[in-house]
Amino acid sequence: MVVSGDLLREARLRAGLSQAELARRAGKARSAIGRWERGEVLPSFETLRELVRACGLELGYGIYKHDDHDAELVRRSLASSPAARLRSAVASGNTLYAAAARAPSR
Repeated sequence: MVVSGDLLREARLRAGLSQAELARRAGKARSAIGRWERGEVLPSFETLRELVRACGLELGYGIYKHDDHDAELVRRSLASSPAARLRSAVASGNTLYAAAARAPSR
């Protein structure tokens, strides 16, 4: 069974951070990082998620590299005008329609 201290330590080591560096990034005491990693104190899930994110990773069913790609696409889309978003959607639809028309029938 994986416990929160193991996840935190793994995230910190994957990021190449010392406990002091992680503490600075997360705004926590270095001693707290150590206690959490050793399992002396259990962090809340939200605290654990914040600590893992401070390592540049995401906490899900495991830990993996954090990726803001989708959020960036949404930000770009919202920054454009409604007319530009509509043109982009129509162009994407036309591309998908053309690709489907070229696909072999089953």
